[in-house]
Amino acid sequence: MLEQRIEQHFIDSADLKYQAAQILSKPIAAAVQAILASVTNGGKVLACGNGGSAGDAQHFAAEFVGRFERERPELAAISLVTDSSILTAIANDYHFNQIFAKQVRALGQSGDVLLAISTSGNSANVIAAIESAHEREMTVIALTGKSGGKMGTMLRETDVHICVPHERTARIQEVHLLAIHCMCDGVDSQLLGDQETP
Repeated sequence: MLEQRIEQHFIDSADLKYQAAQILSKPIAAAVQAILASVTNGGKVLACGNGGSAGDAQHFAAEFVGRFERERPELAAISLVTDSSILTAIANDYHFNQIFAKQVRALGQSGDVLLAISTSGNSANVIAAIESAHEREMTVIALTGKSGGKMGTMLRETDVHICVPHERTARIQEVHLLAIHCMCDGVDSQLLGDQETP
């Protein structure tokens, strides 16, 4: 019984990825182009999210600053979820909803990209970060799920929305990770040329 339940998770995850491939390939490609335009002109990517999405923000930054699958020069990316002193100071002195927005205002510049991650699209602190990014004339790449939530309604024409068409958080997060890997691979392929994947 437990084994069948586990197998069903694998099947459901694979089914969603298969269904989402055609829907998400265009916005993921647009995200790659937005990131390339930024980092090749001296810009950077700021990434934020809560819970599992915070882990995804860190994962993205690690792949950019370190490397993805191929050796290449370092790319500028900062996860806004990792500095406990900044996070707790802002949450304590202001409000938890401001933990990312204040960092975006401090670190973001015109031409930078904000990678805003929320499975529901309704995380208040991520929404505030998007507002700050727009103030700074940054491009926003929103990774959401379900219907896209409030984040989906506040994006500009120059922003990119990657919305996973599913209701279940775990499944959305699994596709978010794949989308992040696609973005990393896409940037590398554009910078270094195509290469057969192992």
